Amino acid sequence: MLLCRRSTIFVPSFIAKTSPNLFSYFTKKTHALSLFKNSPIRCNYSYLFGKPIKDSNFFGAHDLFVNKKAKFCNLAISGTSRRNEKAVGGNVMSLREKKKARREAPEGVLKFKLNACSKRGDVVEGLRLYDEARKNGVELNQHHYNVLLYLCSQNGGENVSDLRKQGFEIFQQMIIDKVPPNEATFTNAARLASAMEDPEMAFDLVKQMKGFGILPKLRSYGPPLFGFCKKGMADKAYEVDAHMIEYGVVAEEPELSALLKVSADVNNADKVYELLHRLRTSVRQATESTVGIIEDWFKCKHAAKTGKENWDVSKVKEGVARGGGGWHGQGWLGCGQWRVVRTQMDKEGVCGSCGERLACIDIDPRETENFAISLSKLALGRDVKADFIRFQDWLQRHGPFDAVVDGANLSLINQQTFSFSQLNSVVHRLHDMSPSKKLPLVILHKSRVTGGPAQSPYNTKLLERWKNSGALYVTPAGSNDDWYWLYAAVCCKCLLVTNDEMRDHLFQLLGTSFFPRWKEKHQVRLSVSRSGIALQMPPPYSIVIQVRCSTMSMHSC
Repeated sequence: MLLCRRSTIFVPSFIAKTSPNLFSYFTKKTHALSLFKNSPIRCNYSYLFGKPIKDSNFFGAHDLFVNKKAKFCNLAISGTSRRNEKAVGGNVMSLREKKKARREAPEGVLKFKLNACSKRGDVVEGLRLYDEARKNGVELNQHHYNVLLYLCSQNGGENVSDLRKQGFEIFQQMIIDKVPPNEATFTNAARLASAMEDPEMAFDLVKQMKGFGILPKLRSYGPPLFGFCKKGMADKAYEVDAHMIEYGVVAEEPELSALLKVSADVNNADKVYELLHRLRTSVRQATESTVGIIEDWFKCKHAAKTGKENWDVSKVKEGVARGGGGWHGQGWLGCGQWRVVRTQMDKEGVCGSCGERLACIDIDPRETENFAISLSKLALGRDVKADFIRFQDWLQRHGPFDAVVDGANLSLINQQTFSFSQLNSVVHRLHDMSPSKKLPLVILHKSRVTGGPAQSPYNTKLLERWKNSGALYVTPAGSNDDWYWLYAAVCCKCLLVTNDEMRDHLFQLLGTSFFPRWKEKHQVRLSVSRSGIALQMPPPYSIVIQVRCSTMSMHSC
């Protein structure tokens, strides 16, 4: 998407497959929403009752939350130790027998049935089970209450108000029973408040989590944030956002999109600018719904009136250099109506509408260093510490490298068995491309070099040659080689050759801010065909919201 006046903003976005006339991230060419003005901008694109409660009979347990330390203990009470648990006949119960006894106990049966209700979304049966359990004197625990609160908060329909009321009655009973709440308890209670169109209560519940030593999650903030945004209460929505930032909770696209819309609706141009910047740093490629909000803002009259007619060019240049390119951070520059266009980028990053070329935005060296430190801490905490420290020492002696190769991944692409021949072809290609004419670092797990294809004379010599050249590191048994090749590539600030999409939970630990940007600039992918191998290098431009000041336009690819 391209937006122009004297600036151009490129906004990168994902488009649903049902819109063939619009651009899609998954096509060979990069597409963009482009906005033009008379200046250059480019953008590639749970809880306690804290508020006063009037009905003291209904919410009679509010004081319990205030004086929580006198009411709740922090530890679950267990009956006897496992060592002393015995069956009726005096024989020690086996682990299987203990599990069976727990399952068949009234509490275990209730848990099983409530879980089934949760999967089906059957709130009616869930409430029936609750009433039956209370009648029969079954002791409900935290899990039971959380499932019931979840069911009441998720269901709508004709009797929705009654469901919400029953949900709060269950929450009240949880307090009376002195069952300690957790994050899920508060979140579900906040959802109940939001469903009653009371985002103020939902936010109060989130704020009271601190008193119980519970850290809010991103989902905890959804009910109050989306509730305030829906009501057009921008200032209250900003309070929720500030609370999230204070507690280190990073907003994702749904939250930023909601804040962007309410800011545009109240014509808060400064907030719109701030949120576009946050989108470019954390979300990068916007979904179609977010692109629609951006388009609506740039088409409105207030956007046309917003912007400086005169600005310090030197400060703009300094801002672009400081941010690595693609964004100056000097606010809205230029006045006049924006021109909003859906367009495409060619393979070199040149806009098909205005002819501007997108920048390849540099990554702050300090960010890379901090990321390497964080990565090291994660690896040392999840892998054998001595093994990873030994690798770090080895890397210091033999590095840096121009490229790091995920040997196992590349050797199995389009192959039935592990192919050292294919891996060697990649190594040769990278060696030829290397500015220092140095072999890339190949990372292989011990199991790959001690058996199977590795035992053939040719492959044995190949491995020995790489090892003697200081270009092979074998990760020990029991280690996860993913930590090794990723850490090496980050520390060496070099290319990483792998087709691994790095989406599993291990890589999710690395966050959604820096890691995607690093991958975009450093990951090389391999394609294999009958004609041989081909390396797909990183794009020559950054697929992110960018501002260009030569025509003052904003592009969002």
